[in-house]
Amino acid sequence: MTWYHDLALKKLDGSPLGDELADKVLLVVNVASYCGFTPQYEGLVALHHELAKDFAVVGVPCNQFGAQEPGSADDIATFCSTHYNVDFPLLAKQDVNGAERSPLYRHLIGDGPDIRWNFEKFVVDRAGRVRARFGSRTRPEDAVLRTAVVDALG
Repeated sequence: MTWYHDLALKKLDGSPLGDELADKVLLVVNVASYCGFTPQYEGLVALHHELAKDFAVVGVPCNQFGAQEPGSADDIATFCSTHYNVDFPLLAKQDVNGAERSPLYRHLIGDGPDIRWNFEKFVVDRAGRVRARFGSRTRPEDAVLRTAVVDALG
């Protein structure tokens, strides 16, 4: 059983997330289609492909910041595949802050500060421990982020 099993995560299409990410280091990112940081999808796709054997990027659409992810699941999937060739897992749209914060983000944040904007990133090891957290301005190509991922890979 995976660390995220009890969180009952759903994919963008509404189906349950199974064990496809088991034993992988994850980079969990709250994403939005109409944000100034949206071009980071390019770097996220590249990183996902580069380390695909033991690593995965997981996108979590969120509409809490400037209503920059207003679309339906189909709209989000079409945008991501058409504009950025996103082929890493996208989860169902979630709240990352507030009273309706999703179980995933309750796990990631714990007692830490709220998410400040779209494209914040969490490096999560195979056991579900958050190893590093990066703000929106930290690009997927950033050396410190990449070092955190490699360190989590062991």
